[in-house]
Amino acid sequence: MEKKRRFRTKSRHHLHHPMGGRASIPLFDNSWMHVSWGREHEIHLHHVDNFQPVNGVRHIRVLLYGPVGAGKSSFITSVSNALRRRVTCEALASAANSSGQSFSKKYLTHRIRKGGKGNYHCLVLNDTMGLEEGHGRGIHTHDIKLAMMGHVKEGYKFNPLAPLSNWDPGYNSSPSLNDRVHVMVCVHNANAPEIKSSILLKLREIGDAAQKLGVPQLAVLTNIDEACDDTKIHLRNVYRSKNLKKKISELHSSLGIPESHILPVKNYSHEIQTCSDVDTLILRAVRRMIDLGHDFTDKELR
Repeated sequence: MEKKRRFRTKSRHHLHHPMGGRASIPLFDNSWMHVSWGREHEIHLHHVDNFQPVNGVRHIRVLLYGPVGAGKSSFITSVSNALRRRVTCEALASAANSSGQSFSKKYLTHRIRKGGKGNYHCLVLNDTMGLEEGHGRGIHTHDIKLAMMGHVKEGYKFNPLAPLSNWDPGYNSSPSLNDRVHVMVCVHNANAPEIKSSILLKLREIGDAAQKLGVPQLAVLTNIDEACDDTKIHLRNVYRSKNLKKKISELHSSLGIPESHILPVKNYSHEIQTCSDVDTLILRAVRRMIDLGHDFTDKELR
């Protein structure tokens, strides 16, 4: 009887990480989403490189929003790395965000250079101040709604104490389709604690506004290498990870964004050169943004 007790205790101990970390969760036998690793990277890159909008639309505008520390600025830099085939510094990012406050303060449009001087991809990414708890902290949901409709001018400095008004110099009273947002992307850190209720209410308010305007919505799940041991060891385990599948399902339940529209990625952080597997996931997300944005602008012009 004593031996059985010792055996059971040992079995429970082996469920934990050897260094005392998270319990190990087995992988799915098969991926729930097919990825042609290696080949898909070049296919998406070719598609994005050659994409051209039509009917006077100059670019697909993507607005990134989410809680403080979600990885919005890092994602912009990662997109730049993947499209330019080298490590860049497109958008500065807070290394640790130890203050718990938003790093981005202004409404800035990030264009990704393509080839020679003066050539850019037909995709622009707009960063926003992060959502925070409490009054007078972080971006107002009203400002995100105005940006969605094209009313926020380039370089406008977000004011946590007061949202943008229509008599403010940063207000664009006559936005064109090129000024408007064509895809809304909620950025969420896969390694973050559960979303706090006050932040969740703000995220849902923004999602509801996008739905009413008919703007397509995606979510990008960042830091998947830090949220899952198996993915940290080998990124190609991303769509076999039960842990990440659970996080995607939870985000779907919280925000109402379809699971197929929640895209897991690893942002570049300390790397000195690009990686095909990292780029594959980033370019998957970029291609989905372009395709949804193209459908939206085409519909608006009919």
